[in-house]
Amino acid sequence: MLWHPAYVGIGSNLDEPAGQVRRALAALADVPQTRLVRQSSLYGSRPLGPAAQPDFVNAVAAMLSQLEVDAFFSSLRALESALGREPPRVRWGPRRIDLDLLLFGEQRLDRPELTLPHPGIVQRNFVLYPLLEVAPGLNVPGCGRVAELAARADPAGIWRLDDRSITHDA
Repeated sequence: MLWHPAYVGIGSNLDEPAGQVRRALAALADVPQTRLVRQSSLYGSRPLGPAAQPDFVNAVAAMLSQLEVDAFFSSLRALESALGREPPRVRWGPRRIDLDLLLFGEQRLDRPELTLPHPGIVQRNFVLYPLLEVAPGLNVPGCGRVAELAARADPAGIWRLDDRSITHDA
């Protein structure tokens, strides 16, 4: 069976966000037919949405999956629910956990429920900096290499919370 590289952005700004992100990373390691290969350090970031909300904690997980893209995406949605995600009250508002499928191999999709690559990758330093840790040479289809994109990203409003990226046995 074919293994597909997948990259997942993780974010939280409610209910002890660093713990929420760590729980999500641990849960991603248990997705069936999937391996968590590498995870970034945790980063703090200012919210994009309404200003009256707490700062976020973000990370990126590099994974390999035998699942096809729709099944993998469904597993992420189910995992969010299991981790206590509630429907957002406000666009870009506070949330307990957010799992964004950033890339799935070289696939390009444009559907209401899923766009690949994730349309926010290039503009979001809180995605690019952790992604740079786990896959600096990765090509974002139609956008360029992660290292080049991160070099152009504005560093304002983001900071590293820890200095350890973790490699998991594949």
